[in-house]
Amino acid sequence: MIFSKDYVGYLARQTVKHLIAEKMIQTEKPALLDERVSTAMIEELALEDRINDEVRVILEAFQEDMRKTGASYPEMFKKVKNELARKYKAVL
Repeated sequence: MIFSKDYVGYLARQTVKHLIAEKMIQTEKPALLDERVSTAMIEELALEDRINDEVRVILEAFQEDMRKTGASYPEMFKKVKNELARKYKAVL
């Protein structure tokens, strides 16, 4: 993940604080809402890590074919990652 969990927690608290201040949401338990927003943000940010791991597994399986054809690993990584992002409907 590109951000630390502490920073994501900070972003979640600031987001909730802003939404409450702008009267976009109401809550009796802002701490609980902070935690839920933080959890959702961490899960969303971790999605890219999971996709990267899946790309590595896929490319490892085709490593020999890539070597024979002279395919560039970084180029193939991008292509496979974009395909998986489309498959999971993820915005990266």
